[in-house]
Amino acid sequence: MERYRDEEAFMQQHIETMEVATRGRDFIDVTAEIAHRLKAVRAGNGLLTLFIRHTSASLTIQENADPDVRHDLVNALDRLAPESAGYVHDIEGPDDMPAHIKTMLTDTHLAIPVSKGRMVLGTWQGIYVVEHRARPHQRDVVIHFAGEIGTG
Repeated sequence: MERYRDEEAFMQQHIETMEVATRGRDFIDVTAEIAHRLKAVRAGNGLLTLFIRHTSASLTIQENADPDVRHDLVNALDRLAPESAGYVHDIEGPDDMPAHIKTMLTDTHLAIPVSKGRMVLGTWQGIYVVEHRARPHQRDVVIHFAGEIGTG
């Protein structure tokens, strides 16, 4: 177990917004881009928080090795919240209310520990923006790092 002993260091924060272009219903891997941004601010030890500013797209940590997993997850979410369920809210189209339900089932934020500037993810884990709408969108993900900056 690492112990924090540097009395000179103190917690700092970095916050920025990353735009993610989606192609319609899909999982978009943003792991490498987030790692790049942590490196650019020289993140050390701390906590990374990600927040997507939308109600019809979400964030998740999922398998990054086999793309069939993400394909199956898209299909499973479609079965859980089908477009044909007769929703009252349909002002933005038949995929809108199912997208809200899918976001509720997944999440709009993630918290990931960072050690020595690297996200502490499992071997087969990646960070994904999940687009729940059928058409492409521009999605905003807020990246907030709290911890040591300028040490990584």
